[in-house]
Amino acid sequence: MLPSIRRSLVFTLLSLLLVHVAGMPAPATDVTADIGGLSIGDIINALGIGLVQNISALITLESLTTNLIEQVSRHILIACSPLTLKYQYRLHRVSSLAGINNTVYASFDHTFDPPVVVRPLGTADSGTIDNVLLVQGAINSLNIIPLEELDLLDVNVSVRAASIDGFGGIPIPIDGLKQSDVPTTYNLDLTN
Repeated sequence: MLPSIRRSLVFTLLSLLLVHVAGMPAPATDVTADIGGLSIGDIINALGIGLVQNISALITLESLTTNLIEQVSRHILIACSPLTLKYQYRLHRVSSLAGINNTVYASFDHTFDPPVVVRPLGTADSGTIDNVLLVQGAINSLNIIPLEELDLLDVNVSVRAASIDGFGGIPIPIDGLKQSDVPTTYNLDLTN
C-alpha cells in the first residue's frame, strides 16, 4: 500500500475514532478506543505501521549484575510518526516487551515527564528511557547483539489527541502494537 494512501487511511480511521470518542457520554478514563470490535492497535498492526524507527541500547558493566540497561537512547520511538495527523498530540506513557522469535528479552514501562509533544504532520524523539529490564538476564541476552534487531512483541501507549500547544486533548490508549525487525544498536561500556 502506498505511504500516502496508508496515512490517509490511518487519518480517516483516527478521525472517526475522535468523533466516536468525543460523542461518548462516559468519562475520559473509560474510553476503550475500539471501533467495531477492533482496537486502534489492531488497525495499526493490520496496516503494518510501526511506531519505532530504531533502538540504541547502552549496556554497562553494572548491567551484567543488575540486569538493567542503564539507557535506551534517542530515536527509540518516533512518537507515532506513521500516525502523522493533522492534529497535535502528546505521548504520555509507553510500556513495551521486546525480543526475538517471540522470546521476551527486554521490558519497560515509562511515563514521559513532560509528555512528548508531536506537532501536526510531524514526528518527535522520545529521548532516553532508563531502567530497561533484561528479562532473560544480561549474560543470556548478549547472544542477540549480533542480530542488530528486535521485535516489539507488545507495545502499549497512552496519547492525548488533538491537544493545543501541548495541553488538553482526548485521552486514547493504543494497546497491543507489534513491530518486527526494528534496527537495534548495542553499545557496550564495560569499564568502571
